[in-house]
Amino acid sequence: MGLNRVWLQTLGDGLVRADQITGIDAHQTPALTGKPARWLLDVVLAVPIGSGRREEWTVTALHRTVIQAGHDPSAAAPALARLLAQLDVINAAGIITAAPADRGGDAPKAEDGSAVAGGVRLRFAPFAEPAPGRHTGSEYL
Repeated sequence: MGLNRVWLQTLGDGLVRADQITGIDAHQTPALTGKPARWLLDVVLAVPIGSGRREEWTVTALHRTVIQAGHDPSAAAPALARLLAQLDVINAAGIITAAPADRGGDAPKAEDGSAVAGGVRLRFAPFAEPAPGRHTGSEYL
């Protein structure tokens, strides 16, 4: 993808550049004593991460959580993939955020720059254009 100007807000790790995403995954965490299981919508990044000791080093893909939910958000994974593909075609620049969807239905709302699926609202906010008369040449940036 050529999404080097589109960023995705993660739950706790800041922004991830969209062209680094190699996968989208929804999975359930295990229930802990006194805490229910939760569902996570993650993006998988093209960055290996290692852990362990010298003799037992394990390398896996890096996952970043986009949203945590009490229900299965699996339908949001293809919606996010579709949104990324649409933004790639128009050479967009901006930030995608995820939030719990309103209870008012699961239909996409293209007119407000968002898509709703799996109880998750994915919203794209484009970066503002520079003010007229502002210097935007590379020598000024």
